[in-house]
Amino acid sequence: MITTPQAARPAGDGPDRTTALITTKTELRARRAELEGTVAAVFTMGALHEGHLALVARARELADHVLLTDFVNPLQFGPGEDYEAYPRDLDADLAVVDGLVDLVFAPAVEEMYPVLPPTVSVTAGRAGTILEGAARPGHFDGVVTVVTKLLQLTSPQLAVFGRKDAQQLAIIQRLVADLDLPVRIEPVEIHREASGLARSSRNAYLSDQGREQALALSRTIAAARDAAPSAAAVRRALVAAVDRAEIDWDYALALDPATLEEITADHRGEALVVLAGRVEDVRLLDAAVVVATAD
Repeated sequence: MITTPQAARPAGDGPDRTTALITTKTELRARRAELEGTVAAVFTMGALHEGHLALVARARELADHVLLTDFVNPLQFGPGEDYEAYPRDLDADLAVVDGLVDLVFAPAVEEMYPVLPPTVSVTAGRAGTILEGAARPGHFDGVVTVVTKLLQLTSPQLAVFGRKDAQQLAIIQRLVADLDLPVRIEPVEIHREASGLARSSRNAYLSDQGREQALALSRTIAAARDAAPSAAAVRRALVAAVDRAEIDWDYALALDPATLEEITADHRGEALVVLAGRVEDVRLLDAAVVVATAD
């Protein structure tokens, strides 16, 4: 049962555990101040699925309390993108996480941004202009602005982020380091469907045929893993995937996690494999970390 903040009870492990729905920053700060012990935050744009539940489960393993945000952030949508069409069903989202998190913060746009666009915002720098940022100019500036605001509002000791949005994760890790924000970013492995397809709210837009085509991404991840530990072989596997053109590829690259620059054949250590492509005009992502060495 979702409750109002006034009726909510402290979180516990029994059947009476409840989740408080909060819609204003004032209420959020008051409720956050009542939480003793460690707090983990899970930031979402709603349309919750099992991938989000994997983030919640990891947060519960690491902290005494879990705070989830449910907010479709207009700053990270560009002209012609699907902001208005983005799925919104707060009641369904609340049903998914009821009893699993302590608080759900679901503010209106006007609550988060009294002035839109905000007069002062945060920039992701060069890392926000490549790959996904090249396809979606300004997207990552919107991401780091809302994440900075939400970290300030929720004051968690840690925040969990999925590895599927690999560039976003890398940028947020850089944001926290560069701005000395007092929070630990905890990466969580990608949650996949039985077919291997990475779970995403955008999968709902795919037909059965489209879902089959989309498996090219997870097959490419498997090929890159099989090619490791040779850095050169990983690169060849990604080129081969693009050459097959099973989907409309935007990129399939192996990057240095620290710099987001493409690795060379003599790279040693972790490599971040990042994929992006379109199926039935739906933009899909996948990612993995592999350990590479020189041939």
